[in-house]
Amino acid sequence: MKGWSLVQAMYRAIGVCLIAFALFGCSLYPDKNSDPAKNNKATFQRDAVDCAQAYPEAGSGVHVKERIACMNLKGWH
Repeated sequence: MKGWSLVQAMYRAIGVCLIAFALFGCSLYPDKNSDPAKNNKATFQRDAVDCAQAYPEAGSGVHVKERIACMNLKGWH
């Protein structure tokens, strides 16, 4: 029974790490524009859609970094 407790603890630790990484990854997506005139929801959505179309979803997850870089080029930080 002691070995089973260790396995459960490992699964729990892995789950906590995955949740932490997911929350950290979501916080890296830019949401503020350096230009006050463009710092609004409509411009953000338009730029986000434009970047999503330019970099379609890839199975490896590389598209996320590319979309963030695209948003940074558009002035979002």
